[in-house]
Amino acid sequence: MNATRTTGGPGAWASDGPEPLPLTWLYVPGDRPDVVAKALVSGADVVLIDLEDAVAPERKAYALDATAELLSTPRPGPVPVHVRVNSLTGPLAAAEVRRLAALPGLAGLRLPKVDSVADVVAVAQQARRARASGTSRTGGGSVPGLYPLLESALGIEHAYAIATAHPAVRGIALGESDLRAVLGVTGEDGLAWPRSRAVVAARAAGLAPPPQSVYPDVADTAGLARSCAQGRSLGFLGRTAIHPAQLEIIERAYLPTRQETEAAEEIMKAAATDAGALALPDGRFVDAAVVAGAQRTLALARRRHRP
Repeated sequence: MNATRTTGGPGAWASDGPEPLPLTWLYVPGDRPDVVAKALVSGADVVLIDLEDAVAPERKAYALDATAELLSTPRPGPVPVHVRVNSLTGPLAAAEVRRLAALPGLAGLRLPKVDSVADVVAVAQQARRARASGTSRTGGGSVPGLYPLLESALGIEHAYAIATAHPAVRGIALGESDLRAVLGVTGEDGLAWPRSRAVVAARAAGLAPPPQSVYPDVADTAGLARSCAQGRSLGFLGRTAIHPAQLEIIERAYLPTRQETEAAEEIMKAAATDAGALALPDGRFVDAAVVAGAQRTLALARRRHRP
């Protein structure tokens, strides 16, 4: 399931299907098919097969072969499968895009270290040509969903331009490990502006709020929960994970509370019964953006009752 641009009103964004909104995105190394198989049934909303940082140089070719084999079927698992290719400026990415984009099981491409519109457009063109040459398997020449990762100062500066670089862009996210190194950031305060910039750029582009970057300390569950709460307050939606043990904590942090759900239901009740200005029983007035926010809250709340 991908979030897509919408013109449904102030602050609106929508899903392109009935599936629950994604909150958890699990990274797995592409050279470990056994781990990938477990990830597909781990409860993550999206599985991210990594061909970049998680794979040693001598294992890159095997990782690509294993990933291509998995994605050769239209439905490789119960959840969408995305692939993070190698650096777009390196020698591997173009061939990876050409090979993977033509496969029917690919739901999205994660593009590392994107600095400019040109980076996105180049991948989109490569993917379109690959799909056009493999239409019997993919059903057409359309470009798979693209998810640029902002991991440099230049990427942050160009965040909105990247988010609107091509119709195939379905979301953006931060790569905070590289970003910390580039900026020389040693504490959380130094990432406050880049994080807000990513959220604002995504929303301005009509995309879903970005997911948070990974929390690298798998053993620190309390720290993960605190970090998720902070990310939610900044406007992020969900988080990427590097271990299945992190999934439940992330989902719990991002699901609305009972009080938030009840407040959203009250807003939607007012919207359904008031043809003019929307007024709640306590006298508060709400506008279209607030109604859109209530709709998103209730969409997330429905996850509690999914099978």
